[in-house]
Amino acid sequence: LTGSDLVLSHFSLDRKHPIEDRIAAAGAAGCAGVGLYLGQYRELLASDWSVTRITELLERHEVCLAEVEVLAGWAANAPSDRYWESEALAWDMVDAFESRYVQAIGSYEGTIDDAGAHFGALCDRAADHGAVVGLEFLPFTNIVSATDALRIVEAAGRPNGGVCVDIWHHARGAADMDLIRSIPAELITGIQMSDGPLSPALPDYKDDCLRNRVAPGDGEFEVDDFIATLVDKGVDLPWSLEVCDDDVWDQPA
Repeated sequence: LTGSDLVLSHFSLDRKHPIEDRIAAAGAAGCAGVGLYLGQYRELLASDWSVTRITELLERHEVCLAEVEVLAGWAANAPSDRYWESEALAWDMVDAFESRYVQAIGSYEGTIDDAGAHFGALCDRAADHGAVVGLEFLPFTNIVSATDALRIVEAAGRPNGGVCVDIWHHARGAADMDLIRSIPAELITGIQMSDGPLSPALPDYKDDCLRNRVAPGDGEFEVDDFIATLVDKGVDLPWSLEVCDDDVWDQPA
């Protein structure tokens, strides 16, 4: 996929939104791909879904499985058995659906160099499956800003590892476009788009960012500047629409 393509992120819909409708909606909206959360994929396989059946559904609607969400725990000094199971499942998804992109988030233990070593090892495992990894900065973790994510990615020094730039965490975090400009184009591996109010609607950052996003252009973020900055840098990646709101997170976990 390229910068001419849209991806329907998993978390623009309820975490357990029926897979048939998720993929059909993406196709009907003109999206070239969808994202899929590891948790839902695990549940699909435990029910009556198979790789073949999901593949047939994707092909019917001319949509690919563009991104795998989300690996958390890779940066622990001793990742849990649950983490390793999740990572193995991510590679199964990448292999089965020829997915390009896997999302990773913090927090990390130790120093930036420690995080870089762990991220580099994660990227090496991803490379065995032909995947790239995007490290998302989240102000409610200790990878707070684009600068933090870039430092880890540069410490790792892997060609298939980069930064995921999410406009919400940019606008509601450091809100410094120079930080986005400082990331070399080749080290941006993912883009997530939404919009929202500039001032928090809820006191808890994480809760606010999961409940109060709106579609690009319907909020107060400088969406045009954000997009123009990435295009001017020569970033040529699909635009993933991640518009989380109350309708998603008020559903049962």
